[in-house]
Amino acid sequence: MTRVLVVDDEVSIRKALSLNLAARGYEVVLADSGEAAMRAVAAEHPDIVLLDLGLPGIDGIGTLEALRGWTQVPVIVVTVRDDEASKIAALDAGADDYITKPFSMGELLARLRAALRRAPDAAPESPEVVADHFRLDLPAHRAFVGDAGAEVRLTPTEWSIVAYLARNPGRLVTHRQLVTAVWGPTYDPDPNLLRVHMAHIRRKLEADPSRPRHFVTDSGVGYRFEPSPG
Repeated sequence: MTRVLVVDDEVSIRKALSLNLAARGYEVVLADSGEAAMRAVAAEHPDIVLLDLGLPGIDGIGTLEALRGWTQVPVIVVTVRDDEASKIAALDAGADDYITKPFSMGELLARLRAALRRAPDAAPESPEVVADHFRLDLPAHRAFVGDAGAEVRLTPTEWSIVAYLARNPGRLVTHRQLVTAVWGPTYDPDPNLLRVHMAHIRRKLEADPSRPRHFVTDSGVGYRFEPSPG
């Protein structure tokens, strides 16, 4: 059964979507804030998220950005905001689709089915990555190193690089793919920029930065994250 996480601070909206989706055979999980949404994604592993933008605490855009730091679960924004700036911000933050209230259930269900068809088949993603020398708490954007679990601070850019590689374990990620994921498709960085950031990441996370075991370079092509080398 497809599991849908509905994130909206309005009780009436949550109730209406829950009843309509359940009547059509979907399993529904509810959240009333961005913080609750992130906890629900980590604990419930929904197949798709319906996300309002006007949330208390962390708003919808902040929630999207936080989720995209560790999961590729499809997200459809469901909001009253119909201005172009809001749509662009949501799509740039990682939304898969955008629908404005009021809407028909027929349209919402069609968009939901389309987003699910586009979603890649994958094993459920874990909110935590554990390697031999460090641990990453992806939802919280926190990293811990050594046997004592001392917390180490990564810059926002370093975290974006680490999180993207960690979401693609064992896969070669090209320089262009990584630049696009972190800075956007129109960014044209200095060729040494990624190399510098990767050097900082290795110094902070690898047991032996000069002989990295987890953040591996494929010379001239890109990088791979190996969670359990050897």
